[in-house]
Amino acid sequence: MSEDTRDFLADLEELESAEDFLNYFGIEFAPAVVNVNRLHILQRFHDYLNGHRERVGEPGYADYRALLARAYEDFVRSDAYTEKVMRVHQKAAGIARVSIGSITRTPRPT
Repeated sequence: MSEDTRDFLADLEELESAEDFLNYFGIEFAPAVVNVNRLHILQRFHDYLNGHRERVGEPGYADYRALLARAYEDFVRSDAYTEKVMRVHQKAAGIARVSIGSITRTPRPT
């Protein structure tokens, strides 16, 4: 691991709020949007990072920045209820998630 990567990861550990992340990555934001959607933005950002890791591998600075900007923009154009990021909104909409690991095949009776 390079020193730049270690510094970047150390910087990330210091960030606590949505504003901290947005400021660190130099993303302009409307405080009113963040005030209403901060947890939703961070959860969507987390989801995007996980998707990136699964498809491409560990994200770098540019990936983090682009994914955070995308997560923020989701809530500029929409709202928390429509986006259904949080489990409570998914449940209210009848959306259920089942992990692949919990799916098993049951032998058919012969």
